[in-house]
Amino acid sequence: MSKATRANTQSPAPRGGDRHDLIRVHGARVNNLKDVSVEIPKRRLTVFTGVSGSGKSSLVFDTIAAESQRLINETYSAFVQGFMPTLARPEVDVLEGLTTAIVVDQQRMGADPRSTVGTATDAGAMLRILFSRLGEPHIGPPGAYAFNVPSVRASGAITVERGTKTTVKATFNRTGGMCARCEGRGSVTDIDLTQLYDDSKSLAEGAFTIPGWKSDSQWTVQVYAQSGFVDPDKPISRYTKKEMRDFLYGEPVKVKVNGVNLTYEGLIPKLQKSILSKDKEAMQPHIRAFVERAVTFTTCPECDGTRLSEGARSSKIEGISIADACAMQISDLAAWVRGLDAPSVAPLLDALRQTLDSFVEIGLGYLSLDRPSGTLSGGEAQRVKMIRHLGSSLTDVTYVFDEPTIGLHPHDIQRMNALLLRLRDKGNTVLVVEHKPETIAIADHVVDLGPGAGTGGGTICFEGTVEGLRTGGTITGRHFGDRAAVKDTVREPTGTLEIRGATANNLREVDVDVPLGVLTVVTGVAGSGKSSLVHGSIPAGEGVVSIDQGAIRGSRRSNPATYTGLLDPIRKAFAKANGVKPALFSANSEGACPGCNGAGVVYTDLAMMAAVATTCEECEGKRFQAAVLEYRLGGRDISEVLAMSVAEAEEFFGAGEAATPAAHRILGRLADVGLGYLSLGQPLTTLSGGERQRLKLATHMAEKGGVYVLDEPTAGLHLADVEQLLHLLDRLVDSGKSVIVVEHHQAVMAHADWIIDLGPGAGHDGGRVVFEGTPAGLVAGRATLTGEHLAAYVGA
Repeated sequence: MSKATRANTQSPAPRGGDRHDLIRVHGARVNNLKDVSVEIPKRRLTVFTGVSGSGKSSLVFDTIAAESQRLINETYSAFVQGFMPTLARPEVDVLEGLTTAIVVDQQRMGADPRSTVGTATDAGAMLRILFSRLGEPHIGPPGAYAFNVPSVRASGAITVERGTKTTVKATFNRTGGMCARCEGRGSVTDIDLTQLYDDSKSLAEGAFTIPGWKSDSQWTVQVYAQSGFVDPDKPISRYTKKEMRDFLYGEPVKVKVNGVNLTYEGLIPKLQKSILSKDKEAMQPHIRAFVERAVTFTTCPECDGTRLSEGARSSKIEGISIADACAMQISDLAAWVRGLDAPSVAPLLDALRQTLDSFVEIGLGYLSLDRPSGTLSGGEAQRVKMIRHLGSSLTDVTYVFDEPTIGLHPHDIQRMNALLLRLRDKGNTVLVVEHKPETIAIADHVVDLGPGAGTGGGTICFEGTVEGLRTGGTITGRHFGDRAAVKDTVREPTGTLEIRGATANNLREVDVDVPLGVLTVVTGVAGSGKSSLVHGSIPAGEGVVSIDQGAIRGSRRSNPATYTGLLDPIRKAFAKANGVKPALFSANSEGACPGCNGAGVVYTDLAMMAAVATTCEECEGKRFQAAVLEYRLGGRDISEVLAMSVAEAEEFFGAGEAATPAAHRILGRLADVGLGYLSLGQPLTTLSGGERQRLKLATHMAEKGGVYVLDEPTAGLHLADVEQLLHLLDRLVDSGKSVIVVEHHQAVMAHADWIIDLGPGAGHDGGRVVFEGTPAGLVAGRATLTGEHLAAYVGA
């Protein structure tokens, strides 16, 4: 091409597609959103902020991300859609400019006993392939190194139809890596039989003491009583050896009970399959209490907790077995893999190195691949999900994050910010729901929702740059520059809680005295051993109320009134005032509307399309029978009471005809944690993460105890809400309680009377106390990472 030709070349006119550089939302009405309209720039980092409950998640997750995923699902055939989750179209007038959304939320990973960090990511699968290629002695394919794959051997005759039918003898072998004793769980159970039944009684007399097994009409009980293997009228203590063996360990066999074919199985294997195979933390409280009472979990003596068979443990690469590799800290495992030189599996080694390096880069190098996924915190689980996206070649997609800095030390937040910017710079749209000012500060665009929470929120208060937010006059803007000052004087402890020789997880013989009667903050980088020290070393016995990050489980029928126990005194007050049964005032019991069974809406299943929810015509969404709504207390019926906000209800039940002290006390605790705007009947499924955390805190505040242990209570809290939390912690301490908080938020650190800082690093680089003293001492010394960041925060 000549110079003249080049000089005359002009840029082509912009194509139509180049103009679609915005995600447009018009008229969004999901949950508490009030006809919200907003334009979000693509290929930029946009942060959504606002007080907890203002509608951030409703806009980002329930509107933008939900519609993107629904539209992608619709591109599949009806047959394929039948196997996919059905998603309803969000309540919004216009949604334009959407791209494929990848949601990285805080949902805990599956807590199946066999689920680990290795199985939840590609790292475990790649490691198994590596050992199947390089391990000596060679024991088989990748499945031979998998603790989820049992060994199978079979032989017999098979019929082959090829021209004529011929019967040939065949054998089948599959080598798996599962330890046969513990079935890949790493622990074995020892069951206390005295907790399962009363052996002085017969089955007919109700010998079973297992929760839910006491009714004679219950099918499970009937199977044992009418199986023919035992005498239902003979006390269990008088069973013969054969009867006892059949009763406890009988193989599965079909029996007929009242004309119905059912399966009889020994009591021990029955319990192991129905109860003990489930995650203990996911059980209902009474079932969990039974398991803790009846079952002792001990490390499997055969595999020493590695979950793997002897064959899988015997195969090694340079003296390291796959069990050793999975037990290594991931940062050490990455270094070991880098040292392997095997040209035959070079592509596999490269992929494995990248995955392990991503763990280290994202601040999870202190984990090990054999760490059960159910033990990860919400923030750790979210970062594990991020790993597969870090090296992705995809561009022009929308990444949606829910508070990615949760559980992170200020030092780690800088690293997370760099990762978010890297995703953006690859040409992606990054949407982040966040409260931390350090992350808001790096945004290209900010959307602030509010001005309040619940019905007081749901509108856009500000759109624009970070500098515009600072001067915008919104709640977020006003609190953006807030800096809590270090206390001039601190409270004097009334005693000490001695911890000696703590070795849980990565702790290294830690000796520390935790002061009582004051506000103590335990801090340190992620993985330094904070939770191990607090939850693993402080005995959760009499007088200790521990509030961890465990998720609140609840269906769409659950609401703040049912979860906190508030509905019980309300029902009793209605029953007493009207001379009827309390059960009438429960939408899950006798008072439920027959048209919708107390749900308030009727769901119509449309197969692979989203179910349609329509307000029940019979009760008009009130959930109760018309006759129940005739009964009143203080001039209000039960549906009107459940529609009240906490603040309204606190006033309603505080005085006058409706005065109910028990209800008023619970409502006072809800108001104390900043949930005065929630309505009593709002489904738990619509609450944000911060609201659920505070609801849990309010519930535990009712427990009698002298020591409160809180795990990151600022999770999901807006800058303005943190101030209210500090007042609540002060009230607890001033009332004579001892409060121990595991926390990274600098405002809480500055407000503490005493700080215990762990580190200096994570994993085996942590586990030591690097500072004990007052916040002022930590700031003055600046000898730790926490000290440096706290000094910068308070402007020292």
